[in-house]
Amino acid sequence: MALPARHHSRSRINKRRSHTALKPLVFIKCPHCGERTLAHRVCPKCGFYKEKEIIDVLKGLSKKEKKIKQKEIEKGQ
Repeated sequence: MALPARHHSRSRINKRRSHTALKPLVFIKCPHCGERTLAHRVCPKCGFYKEKEIIDVLKGLSKKEKKIKQKEIEKGQ
């Protein structure tokens, strides 16, 4: 079984690991409803992406839930 010929210093090991840190999440303001969402993702609140409706968020809701959700969306604009 092979073994390393020389000991690697802590600084050398840490230099290699310098790119493995977590990056901060990038949030943007949704142009349709004003909600903060992740960049390059469909807004989960209103279902819009690049000012086009991709997901109908009111589709599977009951009549009462639709009314509440519609008020939230209008309030955000």
